[in-house]
Amino acid sequence: MDAFSLFGPALRRLDPETAHRLTLWALRRGLAPHQKATDDPILASELWGLTFRNPLGLAAGFDKDAQVMAAMLGLGLGFVEIGSVTPRPQAGNSRPRLFRLPEDGAVINRLGFNNAGLETARAQLAAFRKAGRSAKQRAGPVGVNLGKNRETTDAASDYVLGAAALAPLADYLVVNVSSPNTPGLRALQARGELEELLGRVKAALPQPAPPLLVKIAPDLTDEDKADIAAVSLSLGVSGLIATNTTVARPGDLRGSARGEAGGLSGRPLFAPSTAVLGDLYRLTEGRIPLIGVGGVASGADAYRKIRAGASLVQLYTGLIYGGPALVPRIKTELARLLREDGFDNLQAAVGADHRYSG
Repeated sequence: MDAFSLFGPALRRLDPETAHRLTLWALRRGLAPHQKATDDPILASELWGLTFRNPLGLAAGFDKDAQVMAAMLGLGLGFVEIGSVTPRPQAGNSRPRLFRLPEDGAVINRLGFNNAGLETARAQLAAFRKAGRSAKQRAGPVGVNLGKNRETTDAASDYVLGAAALAPLADYLVVNVSSPNTPGLRALQARGELEELLGRVKAALPQPAPPLLVKIAPDLTDEDKADIAAVSLSLGVSGLIATNTTVARPGDLRGSARGEAGGLSGRPLFAPSTAVLGDLYRLTEGRIPLIGVGGVASGADAYRKIRAGASLVQLYTGLIYGGPALVPRIKTELARLLREDGFDNLQAAVGADHRYSG
């Protein structure tokens, strides 16, 4: 029996940030389970020239400093995303800043891009690449999520620094303009700001450049979504990640921490994030690959994201409550659902709800 099976319930009795720190400690020391079984071939896909053995990935925020990439891939995930990484080390907001809502299967965070900075991430990624050979030989691709330092006034300059430094080590890059915990960050999703930001980042990328994605918020107007889709298409963005956490508070939340400020993730985010995902699939006419994230805790959840338009799906809060056993459970259920609906491969199901609606 692995350490997570033994100590998972005990970890959940600790305050969330302490529990997370201990989880990273255990993962670094090899105390997590390792998937030995081969993934069902129906789950495999090719995207951006990369091979994904299954569509389940680790969302940004769990491994901010690129410490446990190999361990998380070893759990059976198809890919991982580290960060958000800012150019300079950043302490983030004052504690407490992370809150569980177990009755709702949710978490609220206002961490504020706490991370050890670009140089630490670069060193970790370089060591990982050296140990793990090429991306196609590793257990799965590794993406890098980029943020800005809180005090930086020229936001694009921070993303340019991160992109130029980490692009050679990333299988894909993500421009995160959707965290609610850095003042002014979400304003970068407006059409003019986003065009300028992405233009500067693309110009700074070394060649050959990795795929460049944008992570967006769930709290967008129809006009916002249309603008993001138009900018992404016109600038040749490689993909969109829908979505980050929400600042909304559904009226039926039961957790005692429901009034805390910050971004809400987990089960209450599933419906709104999936709706945004579907809107983006329609607005881009399926021409830009999408990663669905928000509230995934079962194979059925992952399947709904895929049918709504996601080529890949990410987890984080679900792992807090479901533990490592959630990963194989989702994959088994997802493979069954694909076959039940007559799909021969994962890609055939992407966006199926739009093709068959009406």
